[in-house]
Amino acid sequence: MSGDGEEDLSAFVALHGAALRASRVPTRYWESLCRKLRGEVFDAGDYFGIMQVEEADEEEDDDEEMEEEFKKKPNPGNEPCFKVIVTNENGLQASNPNSIFLIDHAWTYRVEHARQQLLHVPGLLHRMTDLMGIDFHGEIPDEGSIEQVLREMWKYNQTYQLSQGTAEEKVPVWYIMDEFGSRIQHSDQPSFATAPLFYMPQQIAYTVLWPLRDLETGDEVTRDYAYGETDRLIRKCVLLPWVPTEVWDVNCFTPEPSDEHYQAILAENKEKLPITINPPVYDKDKVFKVFTDIQQVLNNLTHPRFVFTDNEGKADILYNFSHFKDYRKLSEERPEVMLNQFPCENLLTVKDCLASISRRAGGPDGPRWLPRTFNLQTELPQFISYFQQRDRRGEDNHWICKPWNLARSLDTHITNSLNNIIRHRESSPKVVCKYIENPVLFHREDVGMVKFDIRYVVLLRSVKPLKLYIYDVFWLRFSNRAFSLDDLDDYEKHFTVMNYAPGVTLKQVHCEEFIPLFEKQYPEYPWATVQANIFKAFAELFQVASAKPAPLGICDYPSSRAIYAIDLMLKWDTSRDGKRIMQPQILEVNFNPDCDRACKYHPTFFNDVFSTLFLDETDSCHVTCIV
Repeated sequence: MSGDGEEDLSAFVALHGAALRASRVPTRYWESLCRKLRGEVFDAGDYFGIMQVEEADEEEDDDEEMEEEFKKKPNPGNEPCFKVIVTNENGLQASNPNSIFLIDHAWTYRVEHARQQLLHVPGLLHRMTDLMGIDFHGEIPDEGSIEQVLREMWKYNQTYQLSQGTAEEKVPVWYIMDEFGSRIQHSDQPSFATAPLFYMPQQIAYTVLWPLRDLETGDEVTRDYAYGETDRLIRKCVLLPWVPTEVWDVNCFTPEPSDEHYQAILAENKEKLPITINPPVYDKDKVFKVFTDIQQVLNNLTHPRFVFTDNEGKADILYNFSHFKDYRKLSEERPEVMLNQFPCENLLTVKDCLASISRRAGGPDGPRWLPRTFNLQTELPQFISYFQQRDRRGEDNHWICKPWNLARSLDTHITNSLNNIIRHRESSPKVVCKYIENPVLFHREDVGMVKFDIRYVVLLRSVKPLKLYIYDVFWLRFSNRAFSLDDLDDYEKHFTVMNYAPGVTLKQVHCEEFIPLFEKQYPEYPWATVQANIFKAFAELFQVASAKPAPLGICDYPSSRAIYAIDLMLKWDTSRDGKRIMQPQILEVNFNPDCDRACKYHPTFFNDVFSTLFLDETDSCHVTCIV
């Protein structure tokens, strides 16, 4: 290799080595891959061909074998079936350093933009219907063809995620390989492996294809659609989009995970638990020095018993925006320093943990105040069994997929497609929650009956004993379009978070204005009763969250205090005595919430928060103790 070539290769490896190692691309191919990427060399056509497989004659014997073959097809049905085979007369040697190939991507998109792109990108719908074997003869995109592509695309989709950038830029990207890549069939004993590679110099993603063994002319090119899954039941579940099967025999109960599960989360978070300390005692007129990096606190905390300091080492209170990790060191060296976080509070603020601990209140199905939730990483078979049983009983099967740890509805998708949900498991760790199909709606004069959610700010003063307060003002968010169980990708119909979406109307109603409007619309449901049920749900949640010692529950560190925002909706339900009730549904618990609106309309907000949490003085504060 020339000197320049070696330099090119070392630069290539510096940029892409980590990704290539993670995808297990053998090092012998790296030099050739570097050259092909730089020169945009697509030479797969010199080695492979696409072959259409004719449907076998129905009268053929050995029906069982036929059934198995039929199941192996990526798209069982009447569409044509294709295979990719080795056509090079010399075959292909896995040891040859040039035996690595680039596959182009026909369509790259984020799920929320898919429909619009099919409608507006010239030629895209035509290419996708061709690739998926869907009949489409017109020139103008029609809703029926678009719906079919949106349903079928989960058999063709692959995904990757950018590791750098804003939260929006890190939302998973989905792509469909070109006609060659999309025709490569599944096999449990694959002849090839594939992996996406984001090529930095061009800012383009390709799929890389390399052989796992030597192949002769005529051999089929296959890959494992459940690559990396070794558990037989999980493989069966992951392959369900291509090999339909029932898993009714799996028990759909999801008991609370083992103690080891929580220990593993603690280790993964790199959080060090505090030693036992005595609750600190302060002079009753002490002025506390506050160290904070939160601008809203710096701008709005004016209480005379708090002053700001730039010196973290001299602070009495650490009020940090980012997660604090080393409670052990703090408890050993400065036990009297208070802070705005609890060890293990992620059990509340991360969605899979929230679902796990809530099962303490309601058994394996969870409590009535939390939508039925499954962790797609660890409870996929149980979820599929539950979905298929509901399907068989003709019950509503709309679900919402959410990342464990993203806010603002990012990468959150509503669907009634099982294939869609199964494939979402590949993009980032997610939970799937029963979508509330019968929400309590609010009448907007400009729009009609819309979804709304409610945000309460809760103040956790201590865990042992449990002392929980609610800020007396709550916040409302509304959808912008009338609710109905269709157009599931219509953000303004199904979501309420409008304050981050550019160019979208944000409907604001203050809670004091909302209550009489709500009671006028629902005269049989006084707000005081509805709110009492909401507070009861909050109390139950914090009771179960603190019922076990850390890391199985929130740690009872006496110097910890915290503020959380709880988002919830109301749904129509039936009580045990047959009455129609409004049942609170807790959606999520947010760490360090955005308090912009609170400060804007209630200038004493942070004075009330600090007085309640750090002074234990609530008399003149807008808070209510609920536990």
